[in-house]
Amino acid sequence: MKEHRLTLPHGTVHYWEYHRDKSPTVVMVHGFRGTHHGLAKIADNLSDFHLIVPDLPGFGASQPFTDSEHSVDRYVAFLQQFIDELHLKEKPVIVGHSFGSIIASHFVAAHPEMADKLILINPIGAPALEGPRGVMTRLAIAYYWLGRKLPTRAAKSWLGAPPIVKVMSVTMAKTTDKELKKYIHDQHRQHFSTFANPDVVAESFKASVSSDVSHVAHKLTLPTLLIAGHQDDITPLDKQHQLHKNIPTSQLHVIDNVGHLIHYEKPTEAAEVIRRFLR
Repeated sequence: MKEHRLTLPHGTVHYWEYHRDKSPTVVMVHGFRGTHHGLAKIADNLSDFHLIVPDLPGFGASQPFTDSEHSVDRYVAFLQQFIDELHLKEKPVIVGHSFGSIIASHFVAAHPEMADKLILINPIGAPALEGPRGVMTRLAIAYYWLGRKLPTRAAKSWLGAPPIVKVMSVTMAKTTDKELKKYIHDQHRQHFSTFANPDVVAESFKASVSSDVSHVAHKLTLPTLLIAGHQDDITPLDKQHQLHKNIPTSQLHVIDNVGHLIHYEKPTEAAEVIRRFLR
């Protein structure tokens, strides 16, 4: 694995490259409040592919956008610029996890000529403001709205408060393995609050709940793999089946005994599913 920097119109993007001599090339997009670290375990299990994993602008080591909000459309434009500047010899496979699934699917819908295949892990396949999760989503909107209104130092403390991050982590983790739970909570503690400023995280959260993969399902014509967690609380399994039905070129693989953290709890199985799909 090697770290690189790329200068784009908005600023510097950091990305990590694995197995440069392999093929095909896979560009991986992490989820909300995450960084490239979140996809490391899946990347480690895909040693037979060339992998490129950026920190999204405004998260991790990458600089935020300075020309617009951190919206889905702006992230799609970023991904287009990023891939163009890589000067790849082949069309990449695009992988997105969680919020990254929204970005990846909207990118492929807008630019199908720039991708070979699409893989969505824990895809956000239904509107966040509808159904039983609507109330919790509205509470989260209020939480991020308040964080944006506070002075910068207070906002960072509010949005990155360890007890709140721990609650988020505990809620999403489904494993009963104590050591794995400890690892997940430590990963969230280290990397879940490495956003550039409160505006970035508030705008990105707004983007994550204002759109989803189903909005562009009818435009997805490339071979598509959906990897869903049987216990995912973000997009329930029935919605994943509906999303699969709405993308005629898709395959759906459901992993048991896991929720929205496939990338932490079941990375080996996810990697094997990806390997079969690409080979």
